[in-house]
Amino acid sequence: MNVVVTGGTRGIGRAIVEAVLDAGANVAFCGRSQQSVDRAVGELRQRAPRAKAAGFVADVSRPDQVAAFFRAVDKELNGIDVLINNAGIGIFKSVADLSVEDWQHTIDTNLSGAFYCSREALTRFRQRGGGYIVNISSLAGKNPFAGGAAYNSSKFGLNGFSEAMMLDHRYENVRVSYVMPGSVATEFGSGAAAEWKIQPQDVAEIVMMLLKMPARTLVSRVEVRPSKPSR
Repeated sequence: MNVVVTGGTRGIGRAIVEAVLDAGANVAFCGRSQQSVDRAVGELRQRAPRAKAAGFVADVSRPDQVAAFFRAVDKELNGIDVLINNAGIGIFKSVADLSVEDWQHTIDTNLSGAFYCSREALTRFRQRGGGYIVNISSLAGKNPFAGGAAYNSSKFGLNGFSEAMMLDHRYENVRVSYVMPGSVATEFGSGAAAEWKIQPQDVAEIVMMLLKMPARTLVSRVEVRPSKPSR
């Protein structure tokens, strides 16, 4: 199995990359800086020397860079079976304080980036007879909060995009799921780590569960919350 993960150098994306490698699959991932990609590749190859782990620099908000990333993956893996759209950013301000650039950067990365990558993957899935796309969304995609206008909009949009894409391509042997974690202990957002938070490895385990489901069955949406959040 060949898997592509966006935003795979840290956080949830990195945990997914590690889980894929531990399962014996090959993985290609992208990050936004050469330094972070090189460091991740070195660490991952020590973790799973028999599997292929390839990293590339790409900003998913840029369709030209996405296209170049997938061309590089074609050469490295000779085809893909799974796409995990994980890359995302969070800018948290009131609407009055959001700049046009803040808004565009959030939507372009979290929503348009998933579209650019999915479009590239779907073209390849048609040649391979099917595939699987898993989008990493958020509970912010159903629960708005103050200061979250840009982020909420991007995740509400990602959820709708995921469901429409599933309906578009389900008869082409393409499955689409989206995972909606709540508070995750990563550097994302506030960066506050706490024992009560979901761990990135927990989200990765859910993704692997989805990939192991029989082809006849689709878990289209997964909501994930901390069992005992801070009061």
